[in-house]
Amino acid sequence: MNQWMDLAERVLDGGEVTDQEALAILECPDEEILLLMHAAFQIRKHFYGKKVKLNMIMNAKSGLCPENCGYCSQSAISKAPIDSYRMVDKKTLLEGAKRAHDLNIGTYCIVASGRGPSNREIDQVVDAVQEIKDTYGLKVCACLGILKPEQALRLKEAGVDRYNHNVNTSKNNHSNITTSHTYDDRVNTVEIAKQSGMSPCSGVIVGMKETKQDVVDMAKSLRALDADSIPVNFLHAIDGTPLEGVNELNPLYCLKVLALFRFINPTKEIRISGGREVNLRSLQPLGLYAANSIFVGDYLTTAGQKETEDEKMLHDLGFEVESVDEMKASLLAEKSNR
Repeated sequence: MNQWMDLAERVLDGGEVTDQEALAILECPDEEILLLMHAAFQIRKHFYGKKVKLNMIMNAKSGLCPENCGYCSQSAISKAPIDSYRMVDKKTLLEGAKRAHDLNIGTYCIVASGRGPSNREIDQVVDAVQEIKDTYGLKVCACLGILKPEQALRLKEAGVDRYNHNVNTSKNNHSNITTSHTYDDRVNTVEIAKQSGMSPCSGVIVGMKETKQDVVDMAKSLRALDADSIPVNFLHAIDGTPLEGVNELNPLYCLKVLALFRFINPTKEIRISGGREVNLRSLQPLGLYAANSIFVGDYLTTAGQKETEDEKMLHDLGFEVESVDEMKASLLAEKSNR
């Protein structure tokens, strides 16, 4: 046995990881990385077997955002050249859902830029989601910014299964990343989503000049929030944003971060998200020994790798994609358990 397996067994017995142990994971010697990932896999395998959940993003509204988030090419202060457009029409949202269904991608994420949605934008999403659920039965996740309680209820009633609003960084580091809203604004939106009955999805961006203790704090804050799904993004610094040129990550450290999130949030869906290709690079497959979910295709304003490359990677690992039919069955089971 080794210390990582001992820790994994303790987690599986219901134990919690101390701050000291969490920092030790992030500072794991590189030559022990396979031992660490093997231990993380014991936890992942216990709750999810070898299944991988696939997610696809629809960038439903791009740019035109009044916020000043330092990592984002869509913010008011970004000089990055991106396509800016208002909320796409219902036909476009339905075409995206059909593509996800045809590619056997179980979760379809409708993402819109901005501080929060207008009631008209909620109307548009509600109208499309009802038809997406009736036609394709996909799990639908919405990410529309800061929500009002009545808007959350409308999304839930339309059939939105999950609402994403990332905490992005630690409470301590938040003001270094944005000042146009607070950390508590973000936490409050996750709580509003939970109260409406939608499943809470909240994650982070690693690599924004935070400390290792900040990363530990992020993982523990998401445990306290009880987020069901945790996207772990690795900064893909975009020219024209305040974080232009920041490149603090390496593939081995990214693996340690994913292991940390699995140890601290053992039962949760942990998704390798934005920046996967540029930060994990050739070590991407190893990340799935800790994580059990990935985004397939492109992100919001950066390109991913081709779907066929992801399929090959999962096949080569001997992992199994959770099919749309399996996702539907798990959704029904979740509803009957509530």
